[in-house]
Amino acid sequence: MSPYQINQSEKFRCPWCLGFEEYIKYHDEEWGVPVYSDKVHFEFLVLESAQAGLSWSTILKKREGYRNAFAQFDYKQVADFPDSMVQELMQDSGIIRNKMKIEAAINNARRFMEIQANVGSFTSYIWDFVGGKPIHSNIKSIGEAPATTPESDNLAKDLKSKGFKFLGSTTIYAHMQATGLVNDHLQQCFRHQEVKRMIK
Repeated sequence: MSPYQINQSEKFRCPWCLGFEEYIKYHDEEWGVPVYSDKVHFEFLVLESAQAGLSWSTILKKREGYRNAFAQFDYKQVADFPDSMVQELMQDSGIIRNKMKIEAAINNARRFMEIQANVGSFTSYIWDFVGGKPIHSNIKSIGEAPATTPESDNLAKDLKSKGFKFLGSTTIYAHMQATGLVNDHLQQCFRHQEVKRMIK
């Protein structure tokens, strides 16, 4: 039997992840884990931006396609993509073929590197918006989770001022949840306490 079987009585999980095994694995191993790697932050910025207007499960199923299309999420290579690459990626069925989102990913790679040049790392830049440590919520149902917060508003506004695209406050809050700036696992979820103990 798979270790990611859907059985809430044995191991309670946030209900949003119960659609398919890959989704459960993502919830159990990645979602909410504090990220201190610039490359991983860039990966999630690309994926979260692509999600706009879609479900995360849709993007998760195309994650490998994005990895292949965007140079294994090497932001330096993506920043050097020529204009012709946009049309090439528009033919790639492994990703969401939305021209504005593809252009945003390339643009954001360039802006990402500008932050690195000015601050030293994107990681230190983004963690400053939560005071350098994760915010642990105590929500008991999915409906209690906010779509945005003052922190995501401030971060999205700052990113926009730096030229980032397709990264509004809702998208940025999803990024914060995914990369552990915020621990939004439900209080009764087995991962809530596990993630809470992950302090750098």
